[in-house]
Amino acid sequence: MTDKKLNNGCAVALGNFDGLHIGHLAVIDRTIALAGESMTATVMLFDEHSMKAVTGAAPPRLITEEERADIFKKNGIEPFVISFSRIKDFSPKEFVEKVLVSELDARIVVCGFNYRFGNKAKGDAKLLEEICIEKGIKCVIINEVVKDGMPISSTAIRNAVECGDIEKANAMLGRSFGYCTEVINGDKRGRTWGFPTINQKLPEGFVVPKFGVYESIVTVEGQRYLGVTNIGLRPTVGTEKVLSETHILSFDGVLYGKKVDVRLIRFIRSEQKFSSFDELILQIESDVNSVKGGA
Repeated sequence: MTDKKLNNGCAVALGNFDGLHIGHLAVIDRTIALAGESMTATVMLFDEHSMKAVTGAAPPRLITEEERADIFKKNGIEPFVISFSRIKDFSPKEFVEKVLVSELDARIVVCGFNYRFGNKAKGDAKLLEEICIEKGIKCVIINEVVKDGMPISSTAIRNAVECGDIEKANAMLGRSFGYCTEVINGDKRGRTWGFPTINQKLPEGFVVPKFGVYESIVTVEGQRYLGVTNIGLRPTVGTEKVLSETHILSFDGVLYGKKVDVRLIRFIRSEQKFSSFDELILQIESDVNSVKGGA
């Protein structure tokens, strides 16, 4: 963190921010606006998801740490990372006193309507507001954010991704769902068919989209291309681990070992096993034409 803008304290965004969807961004945007030019805008993050510390397992991720950090940087807000295990037994009042006041010098805090904090999540947004008033801290609670009649939540977005409703997921995220991972070696069979592909593993702990074929946007060295991405186990060819396999339209180059960004735009069809490679090739041609037609 910086010098807290000439010792004028911080405006702090509170929450898990595990998906950084439009509900989370509403909290971030309000924090930045309230900080203005006089205070540092800060988002408090845990070193691990609170559910992992409590139950032993974190929910599947919707965004990588790298992408989340990049979004924070672009928005002009500084992360403050704290060990969840260190503070998980704090009472709600201890959390405010020992973390928000003593460590962050918070003058303003912003959270969502369903924010929980303190030992065993005993504190809610209303209690936070009451304690903050006692400490002379302004507390702003952001109301539920709704998109097309549906309340925004990381759980709802995960469900949409897992069901292949990627357009709904993208609308709730406020960006296209995707990943930027290293291109790994494949069997190079697609190249012999006239449809070269890049193979990528999904990030560790990432939510797995519904197996099938998607229209995608692929960014290679700053240049955007249309893509056809298959996610799954490639039943016709066979593979043991889930792979992302993308044919990049109007691109011919070697990308092994490079990180390539793939964003899923539209679900085209479910993954299926074909009786022959000729039948598979015809389907790939149809998938490519579907993407070209939608461009």
